[in-house]
Amino acid sequence: MKISILGCGWLGTPLAESLLEQGHSVKGSTTTPDKLGTLREKGIDPYLIELDPELYCDSCEAFWDADLLILNIPPGRGKEDVVEYHTSQIRSVIPPLENSPIDHLIFISSTSVYPDRSGIMDESDAVAGKAGRPSGEALLTTESLLMQSNAFETTVLRFGGLYGHGRHPVHHLAGREGLDNAKAPVNLIHRDDCIAIIEEVIDRQIGGEVFNAVSDGHPPRSQFYKAAAEEFGLEPPKFRERNGTDGKVVSNNKLKRVLGYRFKYPNPMNFQAP
Repeated sequence: MKISILGCGWLGTPLAESLLEQGHSVKGSTTTPDKLGTLREKGIDPYLIELDPELYCDSCEAFWDADLLILNIPPGRGKEDVVEYHTSQIRSVIPPLENSPIDHLIFISSTSVYPDRSGIMDESDAVAGKAGRPSGEALLTTESLLMQSNAFETTVLRFGGLYGHGRHPVHHLAGREGLDNAKAPVNLIHRDDCIAIIEEVIDRQIGGEVFNAVSDGHPPRSQFYKAAAEEFGLEPPKFRERNGTDGKVVSNNKLKRVLGYRFKYPNPMNFQAP
């Protein structure tokens, strides 16, 4: 297949490399001119594309000449109105997408779309106006926007917190004190599983679906982060045991049922994962 990836960063670049190994031709975008050469060296056809929030690209018509687009643009951090900004970003992608031969879109979303309450969350529990944070509202809005198009089929993958290959959420919490939600379960996924799940969706040509993509294990926050800090030689965070909610468990049952997927790293307490 001819596959274009809008957003070749920490996830998109190794995904592109894996797709190339499978025999696909891959085009990838970056917002950094210095990365164009790096992508080209890896065999990725590079394009400089910006969404700020309007689409800007000089001579990128060929980027849209593909069978499949993987849209991997998270909501911008620190934006005053992240919902409006991210919606404008994605809306600017739709016209060239609808005028292209692309008939399948994979949209990388997040479990931040779910409300900030306790319980088990499946794909139907994400409701507009109820997301736990503004970035979640932004993603819910853009999910809906993309799935309404009749020009292409959209598959939405709601990834949990990403880790692996030098990235781990403990680095953001190490040494902090007075943290809430000590008993709340974590909802994480290793990058290798993200890539394998995307490839499974491509191989099976699954469109029009929404999947939660979160590892099987959901240890409590306090247990997980203290153990991770010890493993990586960091100062452990301190939690207030009685503050906060019991938290949510994001269910991956649909993903495993429909795709028959088995996680490479089902337990985020496996700190030996790369």
